[in-house]
Amino acid sequence: MPKMKTKSGAKKRFRFSASGEIKRKKAYHSHILTKKSQHRKRNLRKAGWVDKTDQPRVRRMIVK
Repeated sequence: MPKMKTKSGAKKRFRFSASGEIKRKKAYHSHILTKKSQHRKRNLRKAGWVDKTDQPRVRRMIVK
């Protein structure tokens, strides 16, 4: 049986923390930034966490 391939899009978007949680970037920070407040844009720079209900789905995409 051949090896399972990692989903290319998923490996670019997600990183694992040391405790096993999955980090992600936040959405809405790529364009139309003029109408967004400085506070909102600053918070969008921070990393977000994948919700625990979605973690099994993300782990399946990143087969190691």
